[in-house]
Amino acid sequence: MTSENLPGRGADAPAEEPDPMGRPMPELVVPPPAEGPRRAVVIALCNQKGGVGKTTTTINLGAALTELGRRVLLVDFDPQGSASLGLGVHPHTLERSIYNLLLSAEYDVDDVVLPTDVPGMDLMPANIDLSAAEVQLVGEVAREQTLKRVLDPLRERYDFILIDCAPSLGLLTINALTASDRVIIPLECEYFALRGVALLSDTINKVIDRLNPELRVLGVLATMFDGRTVHTREVLTRVLEVFGDEVFHTVVRRTIRFPETTVAGEPITTYDSGSPGAAAYRMLAKEVLVRCHEG
Repeated sequence: MTSENLPGRGADAPAEEPDPMGRPMPELVVPPPAEGPRRAVVIALCNQKGGVGKTTTTINLGAALTELGRRVLLVDFDPQGSASLGLGVHPHTLERSIYNLLLSAEYDVDDVVLPTDVPGMDLMPANIDLSAAEVQLVGEVAREQTLKRVLDPLRERYDFILIDCAPSLGLLTINALTASDRVIIPLECEYFALRGVALLSDTINKVIDRLNPELRVLGVLATMFDGRTVHTREVLTRVLEVFGDEVFHTVVRRTIRFPETTVAGEPITTYDSGSPGAAAYRMLAKEVLVRCHEG
């Protein structure tokens, strides 16, 4: 399909630069916020390999979605509490966290959910206590649906609920996939990161078959891209061969700005609003909205 034949593009419209994979960039017509009662789309950001950009993507995608008029809840579902820390919440100071909601009926979600400095975005924080939940949930009835029971009542408050998964394929990640409508797979442009995706895909398929038949992969996001290296470009080409149209047009490039935002405790959209990293996540937010609307 040529660029002039893309939806919403006239025959005389100027051709845009292709994406880093050589595909023509679509014109993204972002749907307006829905009127009336909300019904949040729950998205798990999942990859069992650590350091691929799950937390960075969760925080910055959430912030970019709020700029487009959506209310967002970030769920920190990693015992390391990285998403909490990345938004200025120190996990070791928390009196209550998502752990309490999973394993005790004494707490209400309002006892745990925190506002962030990003207007329209809230946080359900986590800390090291969550690591005990994986063991304690083993003996629970319907243990794979524990997170779903926590999040379902919150759907009417938000447009999107983004779950930052732990870097594993254990019971916590199974809970996140069971509670979700869609999955985004952040994938570092590096050979060993690509190798592990087959196991993740197998896990997602098992969850679809046995626990959550509505679950779908929303897209694969290439992260930590460095176009100066042949290896990175080759991996990106391979990602496109394997996943095809599931790969987002957005590619997140490697930059020192992302570690700086963690120290600052804020998303890149406010820390360095005019940076390429902020532009990438704004582009990703538009792609997510269009894909969810079409789905």
